[in-house]
Amino acid sequence: MNIIIDGYNLIRQSDSLRHFERQGLEEGRTELIRRIIQFKKARRHRITIVFDGWEHGSDREERYKEGGITIIFSRRGETADDVIKRMVTRGAECLVVTSDRGIADAVTRHGGVAVSSVEFDMKLHMISLGMSAPHEAAGEDETRAADDTRGTTKKKGPAKRLPKKKRRQAARLRKL
Repeated sequence: MNIIIDGYNLIRQSDSLRHFERQGLEEGRTELIRRIIQFKKARRHRITIVFDGWEHGSDREERYKEGGITIIFSRRGETADDVIKRMVTRGAECLVVTSDRGIADAVTRHGGVAVSSVEFDMKLHMISLGMSAPHEAAGEDETRAADDTRGTTKKKGPAKRLPKKKRRQAARLRKL
């Protein structure tokens, strides 16, 4: 799975990363990259972090790798949002980490999954502690509850199974 992270969005949505950013923008980026490298060692996904370079950046998009992670700075005049939307339209299965509604909508339209920055930050924290995320256990309980009704033909109450779109999203989140 390809994970694309809206870098500054994640930094500014995370309480712990925001602390580093107050010391300086470079410190916030460095800490985010360090945490994502640790995440990559545990999960082995293909990860790209996209940062804005549109105000003081280069005329060309800058890319480099660190710890197996691709880091992209958008070119001057282009936002990280534009780069992420362009990457999503290529059609590969992807999960995008952002709290930006415009990006999340574009990802969903192209068949990807968008995860909020806060939710992903919580997942990073849980993984660093060696725990599973709370939504995974809840999703498994809902699936089991839906399967427990198979012995009867009489239905009671509303359907307990999540819609297909939500089940697919939950399955992709469990892969994190």
